[in-house]
Amino acid sequence: MPARSHRWVSRTTASAVVLACLAALHTPATAAPATAAPSEGSADHSAGSQIAMHEDAAPVDTADLVVNGPTVPGMDVSSHQGDVDWPHWWGQGKRFAYVKATEGTGYRNPKFGQQYDGSYQIGMVRGAYHFALPDRSDGAAQANYFVDNGGGWSPDGRTLPGTLDIEYNPYSDDKCYGLTPEAMVAWIRQFSDTYRARTGRWPMIYTSTLWWDKCTGRGGDFTVTNPVWVARYADSVGPLPHRWAAHAIWQHTSTPIDQDLFNGTMDDLVALARG
Repeated sequence: MPARSHRWVSRTTASAVVLACLAALHTPATAAPATAAPSEGSADHSAGSQIAMHEDAAPVDTADLVVNGPTVPGMDVSSHQGDVDWPHWWGQGKRFAYVKATEGTGYRNPKFGQQYDGSYQIGMVRGAYHFALPDRSDGAAQANYFVDNGGGWSPDGRTLPGTLDIEYNPYSDDKCYGLTPEAMVAWIRQFSDTYRARTGRWPMIYTSTLWWDKCTGRGGDFTVTNPVWVARYADSVGPLPHRWAAHAIWQHTSTPIDQDLFNGTMDDLVALARG
């Protein structure tokens, strides 16, 4: 009797295994859940953060910079810097600052007030910038979000026009956000036109020559309307993005903080602020 019982159990177990295998063959495979795109502002994307990653940024000694004519030292910040010690940077000779306000249509810099107002109170000429995500929403939507959340302008001689920061995609390997050069130019123009309609000023455009020429295909001309703020971490500003003959601002290093040079005198900087 024990032997028969043992054989019955073995046959039953084997049958169960066979049935389970057959059932698995006829069960539709379940698709792996799609990976959601990271949310806007899930990381702190400051001006040049992606350019530094893609273009091999290296520290540059300000004593080695090659400049022609007068310049005004400045800086730019985002929430990454937290509460900025503005008296310290004023003492270091910085006379203007750009502060990140927004990204896409879903992120606002939580330190914007301390940074934007603090730079103004210490005596700097200040402005705000928007980190563009052209694959998330159109240029008009992002320009309106920017203006509604700190990116406006006033003719007080202390407020620079807002800046469109457009650079490598921080959320994927698609450097140009899936847009053709023609679509990218159209997106930038829509942002620029909307900002102009809202504030009366054309925005400055922040970018790098390598990114701009690749992702616009050297097909757009914004030189008549939009000053360019170029990022290049080297001892000279180098070639400018397509068609610009002169730059307004040069971001020359991100060490120990993003540092910039305005291309002109303090009077020229104030004139740019006044429009």
